[in-house]
Amino acid sequence: MLRCWKRLDRAQDAGTDVPPQFHFPHKCFWLSLSASLLLVLVALALTGHLGVSHPYSQSLQTVRITAPDQNGAVMNQSAVVDLQNDLVTFSVTSTANETSTVLFDARHGLICYKPDHQKSCFLQKMDQSDYDNVNSFFLQPMLQSHVQLSVNETQRQTEFLGVLVDSPVKMSSLEQPLQDLCQDSSIHWTRRADGPGRQRLVYFCIDICFPSNICVSVCFYYLPE
Repeated sequence: MLRCWKRLDRAQDAGTDVPPQFHFPHKCFWLSLSASLLLVLVALALTGHLGVSHPYSQSLQTVRITAPDQNGAVMNQSAVVDLQNDLVTFSVTSTANETSTVLFDARHGLICYKPDHQKSCFLQKMDQSDYDNVNSFFLQPMLQSHVQLSVNETQRQTEFLGVLVDSPVKMSSLEQPLQDLCQDSSIHWTRRADGPGRQRLVYFCIDICFPSNICVSVCFYYLPE
């Protein structure tokens, strides 16, 4: 475009009458404008790609947890940590080779248990101890690919949850991560209790271990309707 202007100036200095169509270098101007717009579009496309998709892929991390059970046998668990949405999803495999899923939704204060051997989901509201345990995943220094817990340093506790069978939960009332987990399953609330009592039997238990050297055995039983 600079050459176009120089050619126009030389013509004027020589006293040559410049035709009206040459008073403005249309061809050079539009070529330069098109090139500039193309560069802007390419820059915006690259910025959008790096600014949207890349951070989300980095927000998902998988942590494998190895811990001894109460009998000393090694338990292998995995947890997918979603830093962007404050989610931790456990995959827990029992000694019977059945894998259950436990989802901690710290943003909405809910825990969802999905046993592999039945089409049911069980909800529990998070308390302060649940937040403390889940926060051990959200701390950057603790996000390792593999966490191995020792026998002597691990604290163990048992928690009993009574299933409220007569109070089903509507799928539409749940957030999207819980809907995805509990698709085609019945959903029930649970409540904490000191124990099922002698007249009630424990239906199943799920062991969950956290990087903070705490393992929780969550046991479920059905309350009378």
